[in-house]
Amino acid sequence: MASTDAILEPGDALFGRFRIPAASVFFRSEKKSVAFVNLRPIVPGHVLVIPERIVPKLRDLPEDEYIDLWLTTRKVQEALTAHYGCTAFNVAIQDGREAGQSVPHVHVHILPRVEGDLERNDEIYDSLQEWAPRQELKKTVQSLEVPKDADRRDRTAQEMADEAALYRNSF
Repeated sequence: MASTDAILEPGDALFGRFRIPAASVFFRSEKKSVAFVNLRPIVPGHVLVIPERIVPKLRDLPEDEYIDLWLTTRKVQEALTAHYGCTAFNVAIQDGREAGQSVPHVHVHILPRVEGDLERNDEIYDSLQEWAPRQELKKTVQSLEVPKDADRRDRTAQEMADEAALYRNSF
C-alpha cells in the first residue's frame, strides 16, 4: 500500500488514503465493491473487501452499496473456499476507531479457516471451547502459530500481485 500522494493508475483502488495497486486487486463488482490481498495477512488467504467509495462506517453506506459489499464478500468466500479447501471463515468488520479500525474506510476482513490452523484464537473462542459439550470439539490440532503483529513482515508488491493473480482466476 502506498499513500495517495502517488498518482492512481488505471485499476488501482483507494483504501482510505492508501493506494492499492491494480496488481493486488483480484475482484471488482459491477456495483463498486473491490477485493484485494492483504499487506499483512494473519492466515493464508486473508483478504479485504471494501466499497469503492471511501466511507468510514458501515452505517454510512446506502442500501445498494451495503448489499453489494456483502454479496461481494460472499462471492470472495466462495472463490477462497475453492482455492484453499477451507471449511470455515472469520468475517470481521472493525466499525470505527474504538472497535480497532485502523483505516477509516469500511472494510471486511475475510480469513479462511481450516480445522487446527491456529494455536490460539481470541478469548471468545477459548470460552466456547471450554463450554463445548462434545469432547471432540475440545480436541483440536494446533499447528499454525500466528506471529505477533510486530513480528509480521510486509509482503513485497510481487508477492501480493502473485496472490491476487491466483484469485482472479476464480471469478
